Amino acid sequence: MLKKSFKFLGWTLFGIFTFLALYVTAVLLISRITVNSTIDKIDEQNAIPIYILSNGVHTDIVVPIVTEVKDWRKEIQFDQTESNDTLAKFVAFGWGDKGFYLDTPEWSDLKASTALKAIFGVSSSAMHTTFFKQLREGEDCKRILVSKENYQKLVNYISESFNNPENPEWIEGHSYGKKDAFYEAKGSYSLFYTCNTWANCALKAANQKASLWTIYDKGIFYHYQ
Repeated sequence: MLKKSFKFLGWTLFGIFTFLALYVTAVLLISRITVNSTIDKIDEQNAIPIYILSNGVHTDIVVPIVTEVKDWRKEIQFDQTESNDTLAKFVAFGWGDKGFYLDTPEWSDLKASTALKAIFGVSSSAMHTTFFKQLREGEDCKRILVSKENYQKLVNYISESFNNPENPEWIEGHSYGKKDAFYEAKGSYSLFYTCNTWANCALKAANQKASLWTIYDKGIFYHYQ
């Protein structure tokens, strides 16, 4: 009986390690495959600037608050942040697991239940928005010029990610600072669909360079080196 137990444990561990090896290999290889590698030149004077912004783990899509295509102030309101800074020019959108966002401000706060729910895609999600007056390009912040047509597609993608696209449901009482807020969102986080997968899909929706599939920020930024 003991021998059978050790044999079962051995095969279980072998299966886990094999899965992890295949998973990591797929993450590294597939994230290097570029989609939308050939993009038509656009008139820079009529283009709309967007940004991809990383904190080293998580990627945000940053857009102008007001353009002729979209006025985000109708859905993402300044007075839903502590600072209520109406001088901000840009708003960042980041989709993610609601448990991680709201209950795990520091890695030390991470609970096993939160991690397991996120890994297996059984938890709800949230949209994190942050206002900025300006952004500075660098290794973790890349500026991209998009046509009005493609920006409209990006707007549609972001809006449809909210639980209520026309009137996003503010999660009151939660923020990381003075210029951000959380909203209810659609979908579930998992091993195969992370915050960075969402951002990568946003770029795909806007017909911009992106990974075929990625779960981490470097998989996105690799295509904008």
